[in-house]
Amino acid sequence: MSEFLANIPFLAVAALICVALYIMMSQRNLIKVVMGVVILESAVNLFLVTLGYREGGVAPIFTNAPGTLMVLPVPQALTLTSIVIGVATTALMLSMIMLIYRHTGETDAEKSRKVKG
Repeated sequence: MSEFLANIPFLAVAALICVALYIMMSQRNLIKVVMGVVILESAVNLFLVTLGYREGGVAPIFTNAPGTLMVLPVPQALTLTSIVIGVATTALMLSMIMLIYRHTGETDAEKSRKVKG
């Protein structure tokens, strides 16, 4: 039972990835597609945090390392970087959708593909 409880974050990551892929593949509204991308970014962040977790671990900020197990600092740093990159890409995608909406009056992906100019 404890092995199942230890794998719950990984199952949550898999569920979030499935939901995000379904949203991105099935929706035609560009804003909903961006929401799917944001959910996928959240799944990646949860995966990185889950990888760095150690049961009973302490933060690796000591100059004299104790004899206990420490959590991994690299996934935490990657998660912070991923959050910053995710905010920037989300802002870029939403600004592009605003430009498409101003030009076409629609947020439908199929109708925006047909527009030339």
